Amino acid sequence: MKKLNRIYFLFAVMVAAIVFTGCKKSFLEKPPLSSVVDANFYKTDEQVMAATSLLYSQVWFDYNDKAMYNLGDFRGGTAYSAWNDRGNVLFNTTGDNGENGASWRAFFNVVAQSNLAIYNINRYAGEAVSARVKKMAIAEARFMRALAYRFLVMNWGPVPVVENNFDHLFDTSITRNTVPSVWRFITREMRAAAEDLPAVADQEGRLTKWSAEAMLARFYLTRAGVEATGGVRNQQFLDSAKYFAANVINNSGRSLLNSYEDLFRYPYDNNSESLFELQWVFSGPSVWGTNNSMPEYLAYSPDISFGGWGGDKGATWWLVKQYDGIIEQANGTLKGRTLDQRLHATFMLPGFYYPEITKVTDRTKLIYPFTGTDANFLAVKKYVIGSPIDLAGIAAQQRYPNNTYMMRLAEMYLIYVEAVIGNNPSTSDALAIEYFNRVHTRAGLPPYTVAGPNGSGPLTLDALYSERFKEFAMEGMAWYDFVNLHYWNPQKAYSMLNSQDRGLFFTQPNSMPNPTEWTFTKTSWYTERTINANDGNFRLPIPNVELSQAPNLLKPPVDYP
Repeated sequence: MKKLNRIYFLFAVMVAAIVFTGCKKSFLEKPPLSSVVDANFYKTDEQVMAATSLLYSQVWFDYNDKAMYNLGDFRGGTAYSAWNDRGNVLFNTTGDNGENGASWRAFFNVVAQSNLAIYNINRYAGEAVSARVKKMAIAEARFMRALAYRFLVMNWGPVPVVENNFDHLFDTSITRNTVPSVWRFITREMRAAAEDLPAVADQEGRLTKWSAEAMLARFYLTRAGVEATGGVRNQQFLDSAKYFAANVINNSGRSLLNSYEDLFRYPYDNNSESLFELQWVFSGPSVWGTNNSMPEYLAYSPDISFGGWGGDKGATWWLVKQYDGIIEQANGTLKGRTLDQRLHATFMLPGFYYPEITKVTDRTKLIYPFTGTDANFLAVKKYVIGSPIDLAGIAAQQRYPNNTYMMRLAEMYLIYVEAVIGNNPSTSDALAIEYFNRVHTRAGLPPYTVAGPNGSGPLTLDALYSERFKEFAMEGMAWYDFVNLHYWNPQKAYSMLNSQDRGLFFTQPNSMPNPTEWTFTKTSWYTERTINANDGNFRLPIPNVELSQAPNLLKPPVDYP
């Protein structure tokens, strides 16, 4: 997919698609061989569905590549890079930041190509195209467009809503739209998608009505904050979030995997817990944009990957403190162990064993090493699926086949809980506690109890946030949790962010190769440990290259119809 640098030209032609090889996602096997704007193309159900298949991968590539974790985890504080991507880690993302520009470009690319798909299907679909497929394909495009705008409005605030790029051909007067009106638009779009998407996917990995209703639960939870009054979230939208989350939980047929670690052991794609994933395929070393490039930037060493450039990335001190059983000591260190399986599945501690990953150097199964230096990172495990030995024939450097989660059922349980808490500090609601425990105990932890001799009292909003940070670490989610909070309680969002320690630390196992606990000590000479989040830097700045071409983006926003 051609990468275009200006939102005004993102309506342009999709370049000729590529026939994928070695593809396990059946609906990606036969994309169109010619430009999808060809009036002679949209003549059969198969052709229409092939056209929308491109919306599941290539258009999201620039976001998935590095921006997903740079914004979602580095800005959110669940992970950091000690030497690279420092603008995002330190919360001073500029208009020239590469991942800021990549995200803006990717999201408007999704919008433009979704608009183009809707335009072409409505204009060119032949008589042989069934009404059902036409309706479903347009719903897929509306879903993708709405989701892209969710990212846009949460990152940059007011942004221009464009439903038909041909209407804005060479239009330099386009302006931004207000945050509430963008949210009204995307909620309306997602409701329409939910009406027209099938309850059962036509092909594995495609969207269903449950994908859209899950997004509606997410959208309404956010809108409750967007339309808060005096710091009180909109109850109608909290109720809507609760309704849609419960509907997906009870009626979608989706179920949590028994093991959290199995969510990220390849091949995990399109499993029973998944509600929407970006669909990546290994399509050969000569192809770019259809493979998942992200694992290369996360793997700590070429000993476990084809490139392995993630040696300075890992969990933050702040996140480590969130895990049950790891306790802060009087001398300021952290010490202990956790039963929480999510830590092992997300980050590597010295001595952690990963039988699914074979080391290239000695062909043994990976035991994450202890370096004995003060730069011993808790390296990223999530999305790192194996070495060239494990993936021979189905992967190459920056070209991996594993999907990226965009929505899992676990989020529905936690959205339901937050909607029940609503404007209260906590809840003792029995169903909310049950739903919380489905996520909590799946991680290997004892159930949360409100009353009784071992009870912890009502479940608080802070405890829920902590659960989300651990459940979705390295899935690009933490930053958007803070944006949600910022909509209705900005001071709490700033306070939480500014309390995070994002600096280097040393991890000491009590023995190797089979440690039973770890001690974590802050690296004394590393001084860049905290950030200063405030009203002036909370939103991302519009990329400078966009402002130079479209100065009207600096004008005051107006409501979108």
